[in-house]
Amino acid sequence: MSFATARSLLFAPGNDERKLEKALAAGADAVVADLEDAVPATEKEAARTVARRVLGGAATASLVAVRVNAAGTEHWGADLQAVADLELDALVLPKATPEAVGALGPDGPPVVAIVETALGVRHAYETARLPRVAALVLGAVDLGLELGLEPRADGQEVLYARSRLVLESAAAGLRSPFDLVHVDTRDDEGLEAEARLARSLGFRGKACIHPAQVAIVNRVFSPTGEERERARRVVEAYERGLADGRGAVALDGEMIDLPVVERARRILAETERSVSE
Repeated sequence: MSFATARSLLFAPGNDERKLEKALAAGADAVVADLEDAVPATEKEAARTVARRVLGGAATASLVAVRVNAAGTEHWGADLQAVADLELDALVLPKATPEAVGALGPDGPPVVAIVETALGVRHAYETARLPRVAALVLGAVDLGLELGLEPRADGQEVLYARSRLVLESAAAGLRSPFDLVHVDTRDDEGLEAEARLARSLGFRGKACIHPAQVAIVNRVFSPTGEERERARRVVEAYERGLADGRGAVALDGEMIDLPVVERARRILAETERSVSE
């Protein structure tokens, strides 16, 4: 497992040892000890201590990461110092911009960059191109506050930001981004619908804030049995066509050419990843 293939990104408060340990056992592809929004100012130092203790001794199949406070804030330096000697799979950076990523320096674990400001969206491509950046995440709550967005059941208020992050990640040669958090932790139906919408828009993972969300997210962002079978048949039909000297073939009335085959091969690759994990 790496951040190149992770589907679920589960955040847990860094100052709550019980919740952090529960998150590590939830089956998420990646767990993030949060030192930022989930922790009040009076608990920042305690959160650093707890996160170091739990992550330093964690035995888990999940990737482990820490979300530090934003670059330039009063807690930034202390956060970086506290996690400097931890063996992290990634550092999660809020309010990400190219300048904020640059402030981390060239060395250290990969960076998962949360794009949650107007400036961050505007410069998403430049952020995604930076060598340390492993993935972008859409942070819709802070972005919505800045832009004055009003939540809609159909998600149209963040459609532009979603599509922009998918496009800029692809243009930069980066993995598809992680979608925004579904804030109602009891709304399984809404979470699944939102995740399916995000997948259709090109996302290949989603941020979570409760362990109960992980199974739904992992399932939605994994190929279904029907998709796997269709992909297998597409690849086989195309390869038979190539053997006969044809670059395009028909399958069940659909014309199969190279772009269709590449999509099928991606589905099969995602299937292999799911099975191996």
